[in-house]
Amino acid sequence: MSQVARYVDDSCHSDRMRIGCENLGGSRTSPCAIHMPAARHVCALTCLLLIAISTTELHARSTAEDPLQSFVWHEMHARLLDNAPVTFDERVKVLLPDEAEDSMNVPVLVDASQLDDVVRIVVFAELNPIPKVLEFEPLQAQARIGFRLKVQQTTPVRAAVLTGDGVWHVGGRIVGAAGGGCTAPSLGSANPDWSSRLGEVSARLWQKPRATRLRLRVMHPMDTGLVDGIPAFYLERLALRDAQGDVLSRLKLFEPVAENPMLTFDLPKLDRVTVEARDNNGNPVSARISTAQGGR
Repeated sequence: MSQVARYVDDSCHSDRMRIGCENLGGSRTSPCAIHMPAARHVCALTCLLLIAISTTELHARSTAEDPLQSFVWHEMHARLLDNAPVTFDERVKVLLPDEAEDSMNVPVLVDASQLDDVVRIVVFAELNPIPKVLEFEPLQAQARIGFRLKVQQTTPVRAAVLTGDGVWHVGGRIVGAAGGGCTAPSLGSANPDWSSRLGEVSARLWQKPRATRLRLRVMHPMDTGLVDGIPAFYLERLALRDAQGDVLSRLKLFEPVAENPMLTFDLPKLDRVTVEARDNNGNPVSARISTAQGGR
């Protein structure tokens, strides 16, 4: 029970909220039973008034705290984060251009590596017809991912980072766009031989001071289903495994990820990675990448 609800509930059962017979022709010690319905009515009105004031104040405070001042933030909070505890956190960095040169291919880097105990990262573009872009479980990887997305119009792009204590840490930026990125057909769909390259992976591993960086591209149209006559067709799951088969990280992708997804991960020190993926039609993708050989 909230403090407001508890206060109101306690007050409704206290003698202070009763209408005594002293003021209605009775004694101080014996509340007048005939007037108790009126007291309950006053109490109920008081409860509603306090709750309304509290809700308004909380809503105003939450809106003021949103650094992007988005009118759909509350909807996204409820829809994608289940109204769980949230803090706007400068340690969650979302790097992308101020203006999208190509609404179908906007580069984004999400970096939450300054946070400890990262469980999951959810990225969403609030004003897209399909807001959710991806869900990333770093596991053994660093809490950092690069990718490209489609945007339908100027929109806040946010990363919500869930830590082990159950709190979502949110960062974001607004990207300007001429629009149409989600409702335009993929370029590959116009190519008659696109299916022969479906699921083809090109990739590279290279060593960084504290990590091994993997950059990969998977050939796939990533159709949103918002174009007449073209159903949704997109990669929906991807996993990275080490040489022993242990999962390094997992990724769920959604329709707004750009065509032929280009993904960048920072992994533990290693020299070989296996990529396993599947699209929403069940087509599998598999590739082995090593520092000496690249992807195949």
